[in-house]
Amino acid sequence: MLTVDFSRFPLAPGDRVLDLGCGGGRHAFECYRRGADVVALDQNAEEIAEVRKWFAAMAEAGEAPDGTSAVAVEGNALALPFEDESFDKIIISEVMEHIPDDKGVLQEMFRVLKPGGLLAVTVPRWLPEKICWALSDEYHANEGGHIRIYRGDELLEKLTDAGLTPYGTHHAHALHSPYWWIKCAVGVDNDKALPVKAYHQLLVWDIVGTPVISTLTKAAEKALNPVIGKSFVAYASKPQRPSHRPADEAGA
Repeated sequence: MLTVDFSRFPLAPGDRVLDLGCGGGRHAFECYRRGADVVALDQNAEEIAEVRKWFAAMAEAGEAPDGTSAVAVEGNALALPFEDESFDKIIISEVMEHIPDDKGVLQEMFRVLKPGGLLAVTVPRWLPEKICWALSDEYHANEGGHIRIYRGDELLEKLTDAGLTPYGTHHAHALHSPYWWIKCAVGVDNDKALPVKAYHQLLVWDIVGTPVISTLTKAAEKALNPVIGKSFVAYASKPQRPSHRPADEAGA
């Protein structure tokens, strides 16, 4: 289940892509399949080990184009172990709401992104997230949990303040909002509750159901995304350096 829309975040073969806070690696795997040279970074050593195994399995199965590379590394988003201007694209999905110093993360991403490079950032959307917080403290008030709820204009302002230029937004995963509202109402860890099990089956059908069912669920999600989309997705670019012409040309 991808949150980033790759029609709005195009990858070229050989692009060096950082999936920052990669978690289970869903976006990193898709970038690898599309021919990018991928670096997946997370502070969770167990998840990095698992992502590393999947990269190896994908390479063995020939799921990525020849000549591409993929590595998984453990690291800190506030002190990225990379040189300045070393990535063409960066994805940070459902991460910034966990980090107290979100401005520091944006500064680090700006540092390692090449001029002209693109950034895709996804965070929980304000309204669906606000409902989850109202229904359950357990949903967010735990170690490593969500510490803030972004409004869309607030996130765009922070991107701009970091020196980036936003160029597009959208919402995603509307069908997942009611699922989390139900879980928050009955208990976040109560997966045996009948409403949770029933709604989870709908989400499974959306992913692996028959073409007819998948067509219906995807049409419903597309219609509902502007209203209750679970994620807010923003895209931004790092400005190119201004060109410096020789003094005689500039004055000509």
